[in-house]
Amino acid sequence: MLNRTDLRGHLPSVAELRSTLPRAEYDVDAALHHVRPVVEAVRDRGVDAVLEYTEKFDKVRPGGVRVASAELTRALENLDPVVREALEESIVRARKVHGDQRRQDVTTDVVDGGTVTERWIPVERVGLYAPGGLAVYPSTVVMNVVPAQIAGVGTLVLCSPPQAAFGGLPHPTILAAAELLGVDEVWAVGGAQAVALLAYGGTDTDGTTLEPVDIVTGPGNIYLTAAKRLLRGIIGIDSEAGPTEIAILADETAHPVHVAADLISQAEHDPLAASVLVTTSEELADAVDKELAGRVAATKHAERVTEALSGKQSGIILVAGVDDGIRVVDAYAAEHLEIQTANAREVAARVRNAGAIFVGAYAPVSLGDYCAGSNHVLPTGGFARHSSGLSVQSFLKGVHVVDYSQDALREIAGRVVALANAEDLPAHGEAITARFEGERA
Repeated sequence: MLNRTDLRGHLPSVAELRSTLPRAEYDVDAALHHVRPVVEAVRDRGVDAVLEYTEKFDKVRPGGVRVASAELTRALENLDPVVREALEESIVRARKVHGDQRRQDVTTDVVDGGTVTERWIPVERVGLYAPGGLAVYPSTVVMNVVPAQIAGVGTLVLCSPPQAAFGGLPHPTILAAAELLGVDEVWAVGGAQAVALLAYGGTDTDGTTLEPVDIVTGPGNIYLTAAKRLLRGIIGIDSEAGPTEIAILADETAHPVHVAADLISQAEHDPLAASVLVTTSEELADAVDKELAGRVAATKHAERVTEALSGKQSGIILVAGVDDGIRVVDAYAAEHLEIQTANAREVAARVRNAGAIFVGAYAPVSLGDYCAGSNHVLPTGGFARHSSGLSVQSFLKGVHVVDYSQDALREIAGRVVALANAEDLPAHGEAITARFEGERA
């Protein structure tokens, strides 16, 4: 089922690996052509345009955008108690991990009378997106809301697409998760129009003001991603999320059942989802292929999984040894990376590029999706080479506060003037010397 590439005879350069390793075709630039009119219409006509596009794309037209608080309460009251308990535990663990991420303000005494303080200031208002396409993602509500709340964000608004099956409301499990987390502002809007409304704000059908936000976070389809790219600068964004990915670095000690199950679990998300096995063992590769044949046919979303696993974005990469495997997974920079080798902790410690690393046979990606305490909003498409997953820091701004006394400025004045003159910016130096005019040399 999986395409196979044998790199045991020759390991390509990093540049060659980046261009040849399996990756989904995902052209955000091409989607901009479709998204730009939507964004411009929402900018110019507000909620009227939002509802028109909602009717077109989601096949339902809600009476308005903002969801009534009574609907959130009702959704939580009707939530399956088993699901509620699972969400509550997910929230507890996420708060525990993210609570340790909050940076503290630090003041540095540069000289006597001169300090620089780095303050960490939370963003005032944040828009959080929970998808509602092929699956329902209350876990994404948790992953977005928890770090924002711990950062101290002023107000949160959660957007999720309206569902025809639920009378134009977002999925009730999404609403229940919002209520459980204390988020009382929820908008029934999805896709590019959601990002545009979050960026520009508007007025709801009942006259309620929908205030714009400062940052938009959360994953979505290519059109939502294109809208993020188009509006970046008007709003901050977490990342341009592409199709989800799993890479597994495994040797002969890995269990083929575990590997196959984990590859399928990621392929279940989307036909473009990437499932990549990098292994030193041809025997394991053969066993995984055999295991996939039976498991895919038995899984609920077999058609979707089959399309993802047989696509160019998925495959098996054979390598000569673990060292080569590390080079391959670092070049690939997966959203999710599992290490299923001997000495897995030591191997994991050598990896540089991954959104999140899952160590050993009993830390599958599914654990991180829900209840590990880690965040599952992670960089895709190789962005893990330079970017991090969503965290408390995503919602904080580092601001330097400079506080110098007269004597401290006088002491450094000559050097500031020298550098200003070296850059041919004499007025910069004069802004220093003006403070000491009339003083004796």
